[in-house]
Amino acid sequence: MTTVAPDSNRATQDGAQHGAERSSTSRLTGQSRALRSGPGRGKALRSATRGRPRLFTSYDQDSALLNTSAKRWWTLAAISIFLVLPFWLTRDLSHLLSVAMVMAIAGVGLNLLTGYAGQISLGHPFFMALGAYTGAVVAGVPGSIVIGWEFDLSIALVLAAVIPGLVGLVVAPLATRVRGLYLAVLTLGLLMLGEQLFKQWASVTGGSGVGRAGAVPVLFGNDLERTYAVGPLLIAPHVSLYLLCLTLLVVLAVAARNLARSRTGRAFAAVRDRDIAAEVMGVNLLRTKTLAFVLSSAYAGVAGCLFAILIGRVAPEQWNILMAINLLAIVVIGGVATISGTLIGAAFVVLLPRILEWLAPWLPFVSTGSGGLITVFQLESILFGALIVLFLILEPRGLFGLWHRVRTYFATWPFSY
Repeated sequence: MTTVAPDSNRATQDGAQHGAERSSTSRLTGQSRALRSGPGRGKALRSATRGRPRLFTSYDQDSALLNTSAKRWWTLAAISIFLVLPFWLTRDLSHLLSVAMVMAIAGVGLNLLTGYAGQISLGHPFFMALGAYTGAVVAGVPGSIVIGWEFDLSIALVLAAVIPGLVGLVVAPLATRVRGLYLAVLTLGLLMLGEQLFKQWASVTGGSGVGRAGAVPVLFGNDLERTYAVGPLLIAPHVSLYLLCLTLLVVLAVAARNLARSRTGRAFAAVRDRDIAAEVMGVNLLRTKTLAFVLSSAYAGVAGCLFAILIGRVAPEQWNILMAINLLAIVVIGGVATISGTLIGAAFVVLLPRILEWLAPWLPFVSTGSGGLITVFQLESILFGALIVLFLILEPRGLFGLWHRVRTYFATWPFSY
């Protein structure tokens, strides 16, 4: 009689069981086999994703900055087009696009505070003014009244971010004690207080109704008001300022996008959605809201410094509630809690008056003077108000939400789900 050891019998049964598992998994797709337990468990092999280029197999891929080839190519194409545009456009249009980029920087900062962190603020122009006057003092020319130290613009841009950031650090603990409508009123009071302060501080601002010039654009010893020859290209002063604004916009927008998809950005979103629940989960409300205020103020300061350079002269009366409404319109119309939407909204808000001026001769009820039913400025105000109401009701994510719907439709066509 032949006896079989218990261990051998158990091994035979385990082998049969594993053989059954292999036969059952052989009917699965290549992706499922690649995700079975093994040395690389949780990651699909390259052969498993062949034919499905949009399939993400890890969290890092899903949360990447440019997680599809289409986004990478479109981003590269957009940057290339904007690099070439100032050499083809007129000086006036290049200047208008530069202003749109500056307002986009300010809008990104406001979106970090309002869109991502949920803190409604109407005092953003106050921090823009701080950045503008910081840059004017550090890198400006002294006059009979105003102060000017004539340092390099690189130093002025850094201080234009640091000084408003420090002021935001001081204001943040007060602002974090309230929320919603009360926070909006508090920041509005800060804006009104700042306007009166700037009117009285003549040695820095030039005084009420007078104003002062912005920082002198001398960057790393290179005077941006001169024309430079780079090979066959002639870089005029307006092109130099355009490229400076474009560079800063790309750097700051990418930094904000990376922040939004980081742990800090998720803390912002948690505070925005349910602050009490976020605090229960371990999110420090004071630290999170303070960080949002500081970053938003720093972005506004850089935008204010560039804005003063572009328009040439700034007065205390310019930093008012109207500019605050324009910044909120950039965020709401472009898209709340979206960096790309902020860029679209800034271009829309800044370019809309020029488009309306072009269309005014073909609109019988609109005039550039006093002959028509309404003026271009009145039509602009009506459109802004109507668009804000419509987007808040019908499409909370603004123009970016519309673009996302169109992109999703063509990506899933002919399926409706």
